[in-house]
Amino acid sequence: MRLPTHIGIIPDGNRRWAESKGLSKEKGYNEGLIPGIELFKLCQRIGIKEITYYGFTMDNTKRPSIQKIAFSKACVDAVKMLSHEDASLLVLGNSDSPMFPKELKNYTNRKNFGKGSIKINFLVNYGWNWDLSKPHNNTSKSKKGLMENLYSADVSRIDLIIRWGGRRRLSGFLPIQSVYSDFYVVDDYWPDFKPQHLYEALEWYNKQDITLGG
Repeated sequence: MRLPTHIGIIPDGNRRWAESKGLSKEKGYNEGLIPGIELFKLCQRIGIKEITYYGFTMDNTKRPSIQKIAFSKACVDAVKMLSHEDASLLVLGNSDSPMFPKELKNYTNRKNFGKGSIKINFLVNYGWNWDLSKPHNNTSKSKKGLMENLYSADVSRIDLIIRWGGRRRLSGFLPIQSVYSDFYVVDDYWPDFKPQHLYEALEWYNKQDITLGG
């Protein structure tokens, strides 16, 4: 099977999952923690080289305060859990904003845990317009080109994006790295994650005609 090198994960549906269980919306975020670690371990076993998780966006911070507190805490807890794994971990987002959790400041430069065998990028207080607003270094002759002018320059091109929750939109997810990504949608909510979701996405990806425009 042809595997993607880099998978993007959009773990949507936490609030709708909570409502379906008769809970208030903010109760759904914590339920996404175990699925996140389970997916990491599956990717590790399969041989995926890089994973990017969508934590929360700058636009998400417009939500009610009780939800902001809940999804911020869930992101902090998720990063701390991943720091106990064999991973090279980077938290990426607007860390100058008060909406960025102070507990994650130390992760805004990539850190290796264990052997650092899988690159993990975790988007926290991320905004596509923020990412593209980095001052340009016009004197540079680096082969990175445009990528060097992104805050997300250390994140590679994404081969496959998987979104849970049934919605068919990217929601500003790394617009440069996702320009040639294949996009797979899982109708189940993220807290209802099953290994089969990942396996089916990989089987689907294996059948795609990957041309990168050529």
